[in-house]
Amino acid sequence: MVICFLLLLASAVNYMDRQTLAVTASRIKTEFELSNVQYGRVEAVFGYSFALGSILWGFLVDRFSVRWIYPIGLLGWSLMGFLTGWARDYNELFTCRLLLGIFESAHWPCGLKTTQALLSKQSRAMGNSVLQSGTSIGAILTPIVMLAILTPQPGSWRFGFQAIAIVGAFWVFLWLYVVRDKDFVIQSPEDPQEHQYRSSYRWWHDLFTTKFAIVLLMIICINTMWQVVRAWLPLIMQENYGFSERQTLLFNSLWYIATDLGCVASGLIALSMARKGWSVKSSRLLSLLLGVSFFAAIIAVPFLNHRIQAVPVATAVAVQSPLTWEQEAKAFFELQPLQFAMLGILLASGAGALAIFPIYYSFAQDVSPMHQGKVTSVSATGGWLASSLAQPWFGWLKDQTGNYDIGLFLISVLPVFPLLALYFFWPNDHNE
Repeated sequence: MVICFLLLLASAVNYMDRQTLAVTASRIKTEFELSNVQYGRVEAVFGYSFALGSILWGFLVDRFSVRWIYPIGLLGWSLMGFLTGWARDYNELFTCRLLLGIFESAHWPCGLKTTQALLSKQSRAMGNSVLQSGTSIGAILTPIVMLAILTPQPGSWRFGFQAIAIVGAFWVFLWLYVVRDKDFVIQSPEDPQEHQYRSSYRWWHDLFTTKFAIVLLMIICINTMWQVVRAWLPLIMQENYGFSERQTLLFNSLWYIATDLGCVASGLIALSMARKGWSVKSSRLLSLLLGVSFFAAIIAVPFLNHRIQAVPVATAVAVQSPLTWEQEAKAFFELQPLQFAMLGILLASGAGALAIFPIYYSFAQDVSPMHQGKVTSVSATGGWLASSLAQPWFGWLKDQTGNYDIGLFLISVLPVFPLLALYFFWPNDHNE
């Protein structure tokens, strides 16, 4: 239980370091005079380095003890987050995000290796929900922390990066105090023939299986849709829909509360169905279907926005607006019904988006019992390369069209493809 709490906390710190850039993007773009394409490149280099780092950490976590690999990665990404607070221009920001991606990529190989060692097949979806829900908690807290830190003064965003990095360093001491190497010992199979087979099996054989192909497709689609929405939602709220910085930060926290609820619900549904006698595959697919359906609702947001009669009331509350909290709250409650509907759909789609991830992790953990770190990292590399390519492309679409509508439409359908692949081609395990 304590280890699960530490995993949740690590996910929270991981996402706070990552999400601080997104929630302050409007200020940083203005201060560094960045175009949307440049901002997309900053997000993209994080993804590319995350992809590269995933391979590195995947091999390390299969070779050495998670007890030591995890804190090394977390110390590294905390340091890079701290240095981001000192960045002076585009090039320095670019470099900090590149190095941040390399170190942050340690989190998922280490976290998934831990849940694989501690949990049974039937319980992993729920365990992975707890692991993943930490990202939402971190993302919920980030806008609140930044609201307390941000002032009208240029550069006030810098301290937020550094404060969150200090929290990460504190986690390392907790982890080393609580966790022992014996916690990660996986028992050898009782069947001697099975043990001999696994000992001679090479990890790259798992890359040429139907299961791995489906997992790779899944992470490419869902990581692209998630990383694009995560990175661009604050800018979409401000630039497309006219909300103020303050309103956007508060809604961003609310959005991540919805994602956390979706994540936990996904694991609970899969666990509940498995306990009722459903097969592991069927119980997971039900959760996945619900998550994909909820996320696809985001396709309605651009259409609703164009049907709103007047200019969004929050347009008057610009990023640099001196309006008080009371005035902004009054402006918010004067939104039109269609605007509230649009916000409601964004919340539902957020819940659906994160509900997909625990199911992905659970299927990925079934690809290779003996080489979890390597195989998961290879698939994660494909996912991050795809999402990184999408980031500047998403910004380019905004620059060309003047809004984010086409980009939102395109990403809304991505999770449908892995859902179909899993349903038709994932083999049924008759020994579940």
